[in-house]
Amino acid sequence: MAVLLLVFLVFVLGLFISTALLRWNEMKYRKKGLPPGTMGWPVFGETTEFLKQGPNFMKNQRARFGQFFKSHLLGSPIVVSMDPEVNRYILLNESKGLVPGYPQSMLDILGKSNIAAVHGPAHKSMRGALLNIISPTMIRDQLLPKVDEFMRFHLSNWDGKTVDIQEKTKEMALSSTLKQIGIESYSAALKPEFYKLVQGTISLPIDLPGTNYGCGLQARKNIIGILRNILEERRASPAVQHDMLGGLMRYEDCGQKLSDEVIMDQIITLLYSGYETVSTTSMMTVKHLHDHPKALQQMREEHSEIRKRKGTGEPIDWNDYKSMKFTRAVILESMRLATIVNGVLRKTTHDMELNGFFIPKGWRIYVYLREANHDPLIYPEPLTFNPWRWEDRNLEYHNNFMLFGGGTRLCPGKEMGMVEISTFLHYFMTTYRWEEVGGQNLEKFPRVQAPNGLHIKVSNN
Repeated sequence: MAVLLLVFLVFVLGLFISTALLRWNEMKYRKKGLPPGTMGWPVFGETTEFLKQGPNFMKNQRARFGQFFKSHLLGSPIVVSMDPEVNRYILLNESKGLVPGYPQSMLDILGKSNIAAVHGPAHKSMRGALLNIISPTMIRDQLLPKVDEFMRFHLSNWDGKTVDIQEKTKEMALSSTLKQIGIESYSAALKPEFYKLVQGTISLPIDLPGTNYGCGLQARKNIIGILRNILEERRASPAVQHDMLGGLMRYEDCGQKLSDEVIMDQIITLLYSGYETVSTTSMMTVKHLHDHPKALQQMREEHSEIRKRKGTGEPIDWNDYKSMKFTRAVILESMRLATIVNGVLRKTTHDMELNGFFIPKGWRIYVYLREANHDPLIYPEPLTFNPWRWEDRNLEYHNNFMLFGGGTRLCPGKEMGMVEISTFLHYFMTTYRWEEVGGQNLEKFPRVQAPNGLHIKVSNN
């Protein structure tokens, strides 16, 4: 009896403490004029619920508080915006105190000089450096030939095999970027560290052994050590390298070359930003084409026409890429449905009023994009795979089109990513046919992934 009484008392005490902590945290953020919402636990906030429930968490909060509400996620008080017009205002008004506000874990691991972290003149300089190495001219003359060569090699021996297209596209995206940067010979050392780095970017910034954040920080240190050695080797060689790394090393902004720290952060940014978007979009495009035979047939016809114009083994060129109109539509529709990038983070540099509410200095604002991508007013029957909707090119220039970000933060690697995915699909479709093997479980938050892989059986055409 005494034991039961003790258990009951412990339970009541635990319930009391939990309620008190939740109440204390709510009171802490109950300033006049703040948006409605809940803040969860001290320190941790509602991060656990957000990561576990994903879109459902957002839908539940919207149902309770509307399209503009407060929360506490990934270590910071935050306002979530699902309003398309408010989102557009936020993305177009960085100069009014709405600067990049990515989680501390991401800033620490990707580096404080990565293009997503800086603003003002620093952002202009970083964007100029990246556009210099991935401009349409550079893609046409330098990068597309390398992408073409890599994709043919990557897809050369899949006949008769059952492959995990998720793993194959991840390998494709990372290896292709390493080749374009000019550091593919260091792949064996870089790849395992890079995978740890990726896992650490979306985590609570608690630096303890075994945590994703701690492992991500250590992986960054290891990658920086490798990149520093590469830079020293490059400078000791008289050869001029026409690759991304060579372009960054030669780039000058107002007569000043980039520091090694800035160059290394940009290399990490190039690896990270292209990895998930290119690999996941490629995987989801293959999945959607498998599930929609009409779209698959039209894609095959488009790429067959390109091959008819080419000699045996002749690589595709810029004109071939620009002729892939339906391919571009399929890629955009796959990106829209999957919403590979769920949102964009900003941070306030001073107290401000936004959408009629008071937002304190230092709070983050989460521009949530999934709702915009599934807005029936922009995309009729939004949950239906319909690449033909993109035949209206005006849709790609709609005010609320945000697949690649918006404003001055429009992704500088947008066209490079499209070239990689299009080239992969060209050789995949003109070489092979495929069937899915077994049931495929897909998750779409916090990352779009197939937890058990997405297996396909491949055979020659």
